Amino acid sequence: MSGIEGKVVAITGASSGIGAATAVHLAEKGARLVLGARREDRLNEVVEEITAKGGSAVGAVVDVTRREDLQRLTDTAVDRFGRLDVLVSNAGTMAVSPFDELRQDDWDAMVATHITGLLNGIGAALPVFRRQRSGQFVNVASTAAYVVKSPQAVYAATKTAVKVLTEGLRQESGPDLRVTLVSPGFTNTEGVGKGASPETAAAMVRQRDEIAIPPSAIASAIAFAIDQPAGVDISEVVVRPTAQA
Repeated sequence: MSGIEGKVVAITGASSGIGAATAVHLAEKGARLVLGARREDRLNEVVEEITAKGGSAVGAVVDVTRREDLQRLTDTAVDRFGRLDVLVSNAGTMAVSPFDELRQDDWDAMVATHITGLLNGIGAALPVFRRQRSGQFVNVASTAAYVVKSPQAVYAATKTAVKVLTEGLRQESGPDLRVTLVSPGFTNTEGVGKGASPETAAAMVRQRDEIAIPPSAIASAIAFAIDQPAGVDISEVVVRPTAQA
């Protein structure tokens, strides 16, 4: 299938930020959405926003660190719409901090969400795509995968892993599947500074307010990759504010 209209797209981290913006944008272009997130109330709001405008969307409570939750997300797509065309792995956490703070629970959460969560999505969607002989992975990384800045080392390491895993998956995907890496720069989402130490959070929020781009900019990049004709793979897209060094 080419284009966006009629495609079945599953999105993780879909209750806010880039995930929610991508869901709304793709729905406007005729995609059928299966939205996953941990916060059921916020997830329902996004589904209702889409359906109120005549779009097609269903929600599923999903914690990407749980393998069975990703399986349920892909099963929901197949049961409801008969197929799955795209999996957008967007769920993330940005609880950055200096190493000296020893916030090891935050380190574990970033590893579990960005790395294990991505692998859980691949494990759930790849068999579906192989059966269909079509499908696309869109993995959301970060410009932190290209440039490491203090105190984001652990976050950057996990996003670098997303970049590496995406490239490896692309090489193994064969002629029937597409694999896209989208790396946002500073984006205006509620996750910026969330869970970080007060000093780090304040600095990040201040920078966000000064230079961040809207989530819709990332949604447009994701839509561009999905919209390409069959056989055309947009392998890597970096989207950052012009003011971001």
